[in-house]
Amino acid sequence: QVQLVESGGGLVQPGGSLRLSCAASKSIFSFNGMGWYRQAPGKEREAVASITTGGSRNYADSVKGRFTVSRDNAKNTVNLQMNSLKPEDTAVYYCYLFDGRFYWGQGTQVTVSS
Repeated sequence: QVQLVESGGGLVQPGGSLRLSCAASKSIFSFNGMGWYRQAPGKEREAVASITTGGSRNYADSVKGRFTVSRDNAKNTVNLQMNSLKPEDTAVYYCYLFDGRFYWGQGTQVTVSS
């Protein structure tokens, strides 16, 4: 079992940046994949970004070129750098780890508004 705790969410103006971090309670080295989903009000949860053990990254089309996912095995963290934020990026962001099953954090709110 592993616990995940997200941080870094908040209120930001359009065009601004935020960096989300997800701290795991144990080593993330053995997990096949990790990344971030988000869920906006009234919408289904959607995949945002992922990174594999080998370092391969995938992004939703809506965030390509603006978001960057990374992992720090030494600190057991998964991070999401979000630049050029738009109002449509407003959502609760959830990090996850995957090793055949998903482990989820509790979520952190990101609000993009002027």
